[in-house]
Amino acid sequence: MPYGNCKVYSDGSHFIAIPPTTKPKRRRQPPPEELIEVKSNPQENTDSPTDMPELTQDISEDNCPDTMLELTEENTNCPQDMPEIRLMTKKDYFEELYAANLGVKKSKRRANIIKSMRDYFDTYGQAETYVDRNLARKERNLITRRVRLTRKINLQEVRNEFNYFCTFTYSDAMHTEESFKKKLRTALRHLTERRNWKFVGVWERSPEKHRLHFHGIFYIPEGAMVGELIEVKDYSVKKGIMQTTIQNTYFNERFGRSDFENLNENGSIGEAISYLLKYMEKSGEKIVYGGELPQFFISDVMDEDVVCLYDEETSNKLILYDDFTCWDEGVKVGTVSDATIAQMPKCN
Repeated sequence: MPYGNCKVYSDGSHFIAIPPTTKPKRRRQPPPEELIEVKSNPQENTDSPTDMPELTQDISEDNCPDTMLELTEENTNCPQDMPEIRLMTKKDYFEELYAANLGVKKSKRRANIIKSMRDYFDTYGQAETYVDRNLARKERNLITRRVRLTRKINLQEVRNEFNYFCTFTYSDAMHTEESFKKKLRTALRHLTERRNWKFVGVWERSPEKHRLHFHGIFYIPEGAMVGELIEVKDYSVKKGIMQTTIQNTYFNERFGRSDFENLNENGSIGEAISYLLKYMEKSGEKIVYGGELPQFFISDVMDEDVVCLYDEETSNKLILYDDFTCWDEGVKVGTVSDATIAQMPKCN
């Protein structure tokens, strides 16, 4: 019995088909959360005792000048000492606390979040349950992003498309952090639309100076490169040696510095993918995609092209032979290949 309209992806070694389900799940909208009042910590008073005027006599309303009374009232009712109260949902507050505790161990992160959210629940157990449920949600989301990234890249790698690993860093003379992020995303969007570039990347901060830059795996079609690739010799502070890098004049002129590493010559796509995954998991950053990067192509699958079931319990995936035949709505397209996949409908 053939399987119609299967979603097919590559796991890096084999093609896997997912037949359509008969009862698709309906995504239900969660009920609206009530707002809570979150108090921010009051700012510390930076005035030191030596900055205050020295008083040599008792001060009372009878012998104190009006200006001194006004000064005293202003100091005792200083608005900057009052905590700031913000209205937000528990989920938004959890996300804020999670981001603030990314750099600590998981057990410490959990304890810190529970401690901060305890006052917004009737019991400690309720706070613990809520935090654990949301931590599990964050873990599921991370796994989903990891799977999506690997499927997109693996499907492109079947067609041998990614050819550069690029890093972009801004110069203080040209940009602020905000303008760099905005301008670079605009430039990359124009290149995907006008020159058919494709990329998968992530924003990263350097460990010491926390300077923002962008790392990405790129597909740049032949003849679609902008600017010129030039060799530049400079000193690497991180490695402590002189190095030769390949930089791009187009991005150097507009942002500050760029590094282009040819993956077909001296790079490894596997190492580049591992780097993106590692930083995504460490920092919680979301992956940035550009260009046409589907996860699946759609094909009918014949019985003779199925090696076995991928999962014996659920039977919801099929492992296919490396030379299986692709069909589009009952029409034979051809044996799976770069050219065949290019003709098949795609989806995410």
